[in-house]
Amino acid sequence: MTGHRSKSEKHQLRRDPYEVLGVLRNSTDQEIKSAYRKMALKYHPDKTANDPVAADVFKELTFSYNILSDPDKRRQYDTAGFEAVEAEGQELELDLSSLGAVNTVFAALFSKLGVPMKTSVSATILEEALNGRVSVDPLLLGQAVTKKVEKQCAHFYAVTITEEEVTSGLVCRVESSSKSKFKLLYFDQEADGGLSLAQQEDSRRSGKITSAGMYFLGFPVYCLDHTITSMAQAKVPETALFKSLDGFQQCEVAEIKAGTHVFAVYGDNFFKSVNYTIQVLCAASFTQEKEDLRSVEAQILNKRAELAKFETEYREVLVQFTDMTSRYAQEMQSIDELLKQRSESHSAYSTAPLIERSSSRNRLRKSLFKKAAAEAPAPIDPEEEEEEESSRQRNKKPNTCDESETLKKKTRWYNLYLKLDKKKPC
Repeated sequence: MTGHRSKSEKHQLRRDPYEVLGVLRNSTDQEIKSAYRKMALKYHPDKTANDPVAADVFKELTFSYNILSDPDKRRQYDTAGFEAVEAEGQELELDLSSLGAVNTVFAALFSKLGVPMKTSVSATILEEALNGRVSVDPLLLGQAVTKKVEKQCAHFYAVTITEEEVTSGLVCRVESSSKSKFKLLYFDQEADGGLSLAQQEDSRRSGKITSAGMYFLGFPVYCLDHTITSMAQAKVPETALFKSLDGFQQCEVAEIKAGTHVFAVYGDNFFKSVNYTIQVLCAASFTQEKEDLRSVEAQILNKRAELAKFETEYREVLVQFTDMTSRYAQEMQSIDELLKQRSESHSAYSTAPLIERSSSRNRLRKSLFKKAAAEAPAPIDPEEEEEEESSRQRNKKPNTCDESETLKKKTRWYNLYLKLDKKKPC
């Protein structure tokens, strides 16, 4: 009977992620992502629905890409192999077009609750683009086009630019209503006329709109993947600050050449279509904005390096603080024990029996009780009280009315001599 494989044996059975994706160990993030997309498209379950071997290959591709696309996990793997990587923590990209109705409802619910969820472009769309079976509309520079795209569908646009416009820079922006989610896609043109996905940007809410943009300005430009940042922060909420710039990565395509370029808007809502406006601009008249962007992104890179250094210092101080807190509690307990022992030592210096010593408080209570009893008035005998009341009634004179009696009492009480008109009847 075959026994269960140990965890280390399972790690040994896994192939090297670099080997799975067919890339070198010094490959850039862009090369890794491009390799994954091409192979994932080939083995995607939408294309190989009844092939269990292809399904296993796709899982292996996804597992390998999730390691190499995360800088921390890639560094951990390069240092110590699979043992340093938590397989249970791997994130998957959801292809909403391949989910059933029930799974889509659950995914939408989790997303609304704030659970970070990364979605991918439909494999069907990518396959049609790769085979050149998509309709591409022309788009002029500066022209704003407003349309509606259905969920998990895409509209393709072709923009032609000159060398002068390449030198000045190119910006493509898409805006939509605040409740709509979409992806802005950029495609490379293959020799056979097909289109392969080269770069994508997820929409991000800003005020009352959601927007996404791509910037080809002649220098490296960075994008911020908020999903990566949210996932990193969710793992260790106590150190979320240090993960706030994990998704700040250099864009895969920084420069473009003169010619025709293809963009697409992909509807990423769970259930409804997306109304959007797309526009491609030449950056010739945005000189100051280009310099501002270059400057602020350089500052963000410096801040990310500072955060990495600060995180190391913070963790060292946190360990010291934890140790000091633990020692503080121990010292407090130790002091209490010592003071208790001191009190017991003081109590031991006495020749009185233990019982006498313990009854000193009782003697004090008894003396106080006797003193209070002596100061209290003596109790009145009921018979004497009754006789005194009878005598008082006999000596009592009849009055003309209750009012005169009341006035007499008041007169006696306040020692005031008030005149009473006795002629008035009661």
